[in-house]
Amino acid sequence: MDDHDWLADRFEADRGQLRAVAYRMLGSVPEAEDAVQEAWLRLSRSDTGQIDNLSAWLTTVVGRVCLDMLRSRRTRREDALDDTFVPDPVVTSTASDTADPEQQALMADSVGLALLVVLEHLAPAERLAFVLHDMFAVPFEEIAPIVGKTPAATRQLASRARRRVQGSAPAQEPDVGRQRAVVDAFMAASQAGDFDALLAVLDPDVLLRADVGVGGRLVRGAAAVASQALFFRQFAYQSHPALINGAYGMVSSDGEQVVSVMSFTVADDRVVELNILADQDRLAQLDLTLLDD
Repeated sequence: MDDHDWLADRFEADRGQLRAVAYRMLGSVPEAEDAVQEAWLRLSRSDTGQIDNLSAWLTTVVGRVCLDMLRSRRTRREDALDDTFVPDPVVTSTASDTADPEQQALMADSVGLALLVVLEHLAPAERLAFVLHDMFAVPFEEIAPIVGKTPAATRQLASRARRRVQGSAPAQEPDVGRQRAVVDAFMAASQAGDFDALLAVLDPDVLLRADVGVGGRLVRGAAAVASQALFFRQFAYQSHPALINGAYGMVSSDGEQVVSVMSFTVADDRVVELNILADQDRLAQLDLTLLDD
């Protein structure tokens, strides 16, 4: 095996971890792939003899690439990111043994869409510090050079991000079976047009976020969300259960193509947040497979 083949094998061994880092940083599957590919290009041009810990080096490089991408994205869409934006979902089968290794790596730590929504509104450096330290245990001393700050200042970035996350991202019910019972009750009530049954399964302060690309919807409160659910009940007849970022959710189609991915956050046997991605351009870029129950 020559040096190039050895380096390629070493990179492949870390690819899943690198994709997981990039996905949490960017909330976009295609952009995460681009960031990982850029890391490979930089590695192939580097003197690996000077790298003591290749895995740590690659994680740092991916972090730096993602930070640059976030800053560029922020400049391009300075006022375009609104409260209806839903990050790319990772959709897998409800049969846990069918997920491939790369999907499993993406889903490590079960990062939900509700958390990714909060991360989208962090400053790029805050997001980097939080993701690398809190999710991947990278020391602040290694993160600091990426953001151009001292370790103490980097710690403060992560601390600010942590407070935002803890105050904004609802905690998901960890039992997928209980998630399923709530989601199935929601879908059945939507299909039947049963307003009272919908109210019974919705938290009083539930939040509905529907990203359709242009003119999304942000609805708060059980009564308002129940009314919207009745509007969306057409999808209930064509919905397929799936794991959305590790949680029980629904993928809806019109018989030919996917029209929406619905991610539910369940707590205390009620839906506390519902994120719907119905942007057809973005859905077309994702690997989505419709699965029967």
